[in-house]
Amino acid sequence: MSRAAEVAPDITPDITLYALPHSYYSGKVRSYLRYKGIAYRETLSTLNVFRRVIVPRTGVKYIPVIETRDGEFIQDSTVIIDALESRYPQRSVYPDTPRQHLAALLLEILGDEWMLMPGMHYRWSFWHEREHIDDVLEHFGLLLSPHAPRWLRRFFGRRACRPFAGALPMLGITNETIPEIEARYERLLDQLNAHFSAHRYLLGERAGIGDFGLIGPLYAHLGRDFYPLALMRQRAPQVYAWVQRMNTSTPPIGDYVANDAIPETLMPVLRDLFTDYLPILRDTVSRLDQWIDDHPGRRIPRVIGRHRFRLGDIEAERAIFPYAQWMLQRPLDYCAGLPTVPRAAVDDLLHALGDRSALDIHPRHRLGREHNRLVVTDA
Repeated sequence: MSRAAEVAPDITPDITLYALPHSYYSGKVRSYLRYKGIAYRETLSTLNVFRRVIVPRTGVKYIPVIETRDGEFIQDSTVIIDALESRYPQRSVYPDTPRQHLAALLLEILGDEWMLMPGMHYRWSFWHEREHIDDVLEHFGLLLSPHAPRWLRRFFGRRACRPFAGALPMLGITNETIPEIEARYERLLDQLNAHFSAHRYLLGERAGIGDFGLIGPLYAHLGRDFYPLALMRQRAPQVYAWVQRMNTSTPPIGDYVANDAIPETLMPVLRDLFTDYLPILRDTVSRLDQWIDDHPGRRIPRVIGRHRFRLGDIEAERAIFPYAQWMLQRPLDYCAGLPTVPRAAVDDLLHALGDRSALDIHPRHRLGREHNRLVVTDA
């Protein structure tokens, strides 16, 4: 039984979470469930569970997945959280005010998408660190043989982890980009360490969707795996304390910062996101528009080719991920739907971040989800 369920032992859990301890997006949903105080039980997503439950009920091979008491299966961490927000509106993780709401959506993108680079690098680039890789292999061995002794789980883990370890070049993680990835991650740790010295969460004394975006990488990969965990504890103890806080069941709830303000300590994090990742998102939208023109139909693959990108002075290549546009549509749609006065407040935030027109991005083709796959919704 999960710790969240233990706070109400007389209540039958409403949610079954199919997850893994070391799964990036499982960490996001698990933290959300605990924060909201939603009673749940967690089922280890072994290979048998994938074959017998997850794939037959969702049509895809990805976790996390939740099963509701009435037998509905929901896949994708963002979709799961939005579905649960409508069912459990108390302690909402979406700020009501325009600047904070937009900032929260942008920070979710930072965690869900851009942080994949340091998350995957620090997990898979340290094969020479015996304690680190033994820990990773043991966790991946849970997929194939959860009840085997530790040494055997490590053996099985080598088979289970090959597809993940081989994905680094697709993300743009190469010998040339690794120094820039590490420098940016260490800078982020420093920025967040300063921020969490003054605030319990990203936007004050209450967690928002941005916190849950960031907890995925900062817990499951960077706050659990041996090597990056040591780095976080030594360099950014306040970030480590936030990671622990984000995994606490039903913590005390305060308020977001007053007057729709964005903490000054958070502005460098958002500026770096705009500098490093926004150009990739813009090019993703442009390339995807052209790809859809050239490939009529509704279903979109997970990768549609490769494009060039920059990290500082380094230029490299990475895969084009259409899912990133689906995530980007969330803040774009939010801004587009704002009346004049709150839109002016958002524009002031964008100006403070260095570019009032930063989110003037207009995909010609919109993406939606159908049967847990991306589709073109304007076809």
